[in-house]
Amino acid sequence: MFNIDQRSSTPIYLQLVQEVKEAILRGVLQPGDRLPSVRDLSGRLTINPNTIQKSYQELERQKVVETLRGKGTFVCLDYQVREDEEKMGEFRENLRKILVEAHYLGLDRERVVALARQLMQELGLGEGLK
Repeated sequence: MFNIDQRSSTPIYLQLVQEVKEAILRGVLQPGDRLPSVRDLSGRLTINPNTIQKSYQELERQKVVETLRGKGTFVCLDYQVREDEEKMGEFRENLRKILVEAHYLGLDRERVVALARQLMQELGLGEGLK
């Protein structure tokens, strides 16, 4: 269900956060669905349980999931899209790096936009992010 790259420079807990968010976006996980337990996911991915817990805590902080003591962690039923200035700054910086890289790959504006549209369609976002 989740793909983690042990060799990536991105911390494992952040990779898992991204994987869960993408699974929700693609409809693999629906509002109200239970995420695997920390112990179960730790065993399946061969990752330290503390790392899984840190991912779940970050997802909870972002209000993507909620943990019900003794029952598990669930995709929020009422997730509301919200702007987060810190995340927006990170997004802007990441997008800047991508655009610089696109330039050095020889991609023009039309190709970058076409790639963005293609990825948005693959993620089920259609023509917009909302």
